[in-house]
Amino acid sequence: MKAPSTALLRTFSPLWQTPATPWTARACVQQQPQCANFSSTRSHMARKGRGGEKRDMRISESPPLSHAKPAIAPQTARAMETASLEQTLIRYHLQHPLTPRPLRFSRNRSLRHWTIHRAWRLYQSRLQSARQLELERQYNSMASACEALRLIDNHGLTTEERGRLGADGEPNGGKEMGRLFRIAMRKDDVWDGVPIEYARIQTETPPRDGFNEAWTR
Repeated sequence: MKAPSTALLRTFSPLWQTPATPWTARACVQQQPQCANFSSTRSHMARKGRGGEKRDMRISESPPLSHAKPAIAPQTARAMETASLEQTLIRYHLQHPLTPRPLRFSRNRSLRHWTIHRAWRLYQSRLQSARQLELERQYNSMASACEALRLIDNHGLTTEERGRLGADGEPNGGKEMGRLFRIAMRKDDVWDGVPIEYARIQTETPPRDGFNEAWTR
């Protein structure tokens, strides 16, 4: 059995095959021009008074400095004109027409972006305030504990409690008063330990679990 001929298929193949247009600058120019602006801003919210002839922003529109200020010395005017020409050339070659324009947020999207950013900043501020209040609470608790240790003796009695109970010993407690506080404030052999910088092995590799994206900690 003979295989079917593909001559008829090749005859009609150009009818449904469309030539692939290369994605180049010339192909972009040949395409149909854009009918609407790439923006989500409504027409009645757009700025007014932007009509008129569109000029090439790369070329300086100011007149030559030598004609604008004839009172300037020739050497200074020539130097300023040369600098202006250099700026024009740099601007002309860097801002190429094929370079896509920078992306800018529309009004609605900018408002959404600002709202999210503001909410995030408020959350961070409240979190920082909560941490600050917690640290202040811990500090006040430690200060109260140290003050309580400073006012008691070895038996845990203050001067008023010793006088009320009629305990033996000196009326003011003597050297035993505040002894626990002085012991707690000692720093003997504290600075002989391992520095805090070496509590974790110093490596150049990141930790196994870096930033927790799930916010579960």
